[in-house]
Amino acid sequence: RGFFNQKLTNASSHEVQERLGSISFVRPRFIRWETNSPEQEILVIGKNTVWDYFPEEETAYRYTVEQVLSSKTMLRFLSGEANLKEDFVVEDKGMEGEFKKLKLTPKEPEPNLVQAQVWVRPGKDLMEKIEIIDFFGNINYLELSGVELDVPIDAKDFTLEPPKGTKVLEGQDK
Repeated sequence: RGFFNQKLTNASSHEVQERLGSISFVRPRFIRWETNSPEQEILVIGKNTVWDYFPEEETAYRYTVEQVLSSKTMLRFLSGEANLKEDFVVEDKGMEGEFKKLKLTPKEPEPNLVQAQVWVRPGKDLMEKIEIIDFFGNINYLELSGVELDVPIDAKDFTLEPPKGTKVLEGQDK
């Protein structure tokens, strides 16, 4: 469990959108990602279902876990589904401050990921910073902080029951 600061940089406009929130995860692939700023969003990866809920819009999108984790996205890294040695050519860039920096080039690039970098704190085997660059040059940078490992997390955190009146759309409708 911890906090995140995510910066999404648009390649053409150079506009940066910053998102702040909290994240909980339990391996193998359970994640609860709550964005508090600039708007509230709750993303839950449960056993069979992924929910992306926008309270202000009273809208929730429902996906299968396979739909979300099959592509090389940030969630694939956080869930532990990305296999660095099998999926990427890994280049050790040495130490950068207190982190080991790795440059990752996908063996099979896809539009969502043509290059990535991760920063790992030695001895923890935890990616604390992740940067993903897509085909268009857009940058998705995520920094985790205040990470606590092996803390008890309620299994209910990985389920979502949208409030009554919420419009629920299947993933392909988004």
